[in-house]
Amino acid sequence: MDPQRENLPGRLFGTSGIRGLVNREITPFLTLDVGLSLAMRTRSGRIAVGTDTRISGPMLANALVSGLIAGGCEVQELGIVPTPVLAYLTRSLGASAGVMVTASHNPPEYNGIKLFNGNSMSFTVQQQFEIEKLLQERNFVHEPWDKLGRTTVLAETARYIQEIARNVNFRKHWRVVLDPGCGATYDVAPRVFSQIGCKINSMNAQPDGNFPGRSPEPSPENIKDLCAFVRESGADVGFAYDGDGDRFTVVGEDGVALSLDQVLAAYAMHLTKKKGGGLVVTTVEASMMVEEAVRSVGGEIERTAVGDVNVAASVHDHKAIFGGEPCGAWIHPEQHFAPDGILSSLLFLKALDDMRLSASEFVGSMPRYATIRGKFNCPNERKTDVMTRIAKLLPPSFPGILGEESTDGLRFVLEEGWILVRPSGTEPLLRMTVEAKTASIAKEIYRLANKVIGEIIQ
Repeated sequence: MDPQRENLPGRLFGTSGIRGLVNREITPFLTLDVGLSLAMRTRSGRIAVGTDTRISGPMLANALVSGLIAGGCEVQELGIVPTPVLAYLTRSLGASAGVMVTASHNPPEYNGIKLFNGNSMSFTVQQQFEIEKLLQERNFVHEPWDKLGRTTVLAETARYIQEIARNVNFRKHWRVVLDPGCGATYDVAPRVFSQIGCKINSMNAQPDGNFPGRSPEPSPENIKDLCAFVRESGADVGFAYDGDGDRFTVVGEDGVALSLDQVLAAYAMHLTKKKGGGLVVTTVEASMMVEEAVRSVGGEIERTAVGDVNVAASVHDHKAIFGGEPCGAWIHPEQHFAPDGILSSLLFLKALDDMRLSASEFVGSMPRYATIRGKFNCPNERKTDVMTRIAKLLPPSFPGILGEESTDGLRFVLEEGWILVRPSGTEPLLRMTVEAKTASIAKEIYRLANKVIGEIIQ
């Protein structure tokens, strides 16, 4: 008996689904039970299932599908697809829910599960709790042999490509370099950009769950080969995607990876201006430049807790025009409600084309602010008390506080910057982020906050 079946943790879902080490935290037994739980929740509905390129994907997906069939579900197996494609097709194919077997940007030894509603939006926190409750109670319904579900293998990525490429026309024949990182976008991303007339070169475009070309996380330090390729080939822009394609990174025409905060702020401002205003959703961790940029053209900002699940729910509930996290996970509600790296890179390129600017010129008007991050060891059982004391004792050290937020941890807005203190959901730590308009101000804010919090924890 797998130990997880007897001792399931109280909180499986993190900020973006269930995730962990394969055959330690994420096992076939767990995914089987998730399938049975989802079958109960959807009353044996139709479920779309996809995987990224990880070696453990088939093992976990087969167990998941077995649980769904045992619970009487009709399963639509989509094979290797990016997460946004799975989410879009869940809605397009009329499924009750969608399941993506992926660990996103984590290393190859990890895997996980993301759940989507029939409208393409991630399961909300409440819906995740309902699945966890079913997993804890283990009162699964196993259908008799003549009421078992069935599977259908589908190849429907063309639907997604047609949807996101329609009505996108470019003045310029853009030279684009794509780096799927051997992940789930290896096929779809090149097809999208080819269809709209771009001249493309691809690297790391073979599906390989070992991720031999680079880490699945498209951070600046991991995409140096892409930067060099863009620079040496004379391309206009480069795009790198994470393991499941729900986030992206931009490389400018000079071969330099662009700041994720500046890219988010510039695009949010462009879209808000184009639409004549509207609400943009981002998280408590996003740079203040996003807020400044959006408000400068008549838009408004809503900040949510960290995680695309929270951003998607807020975009949906408040009818926002756009939602984005500084990690490169952007949501475009006119198409669907899942973070989509391929669509985001396409729309970013469309913005460059509309403005007749290079990538570096497009983000060049955004300011560069200083950010410092740190962490504090803090036992889980002390986190609540420590956060209460921080809320009381930190503000006196900063008499110029303009506002306080407790959406996700504690966020203090200052005249020249802000402080965010959040308890880690997976480790005995508190994490602190400080942003200010200059490096010297950021260092001073960090020094004062670090002193106060350090004394509280001691």
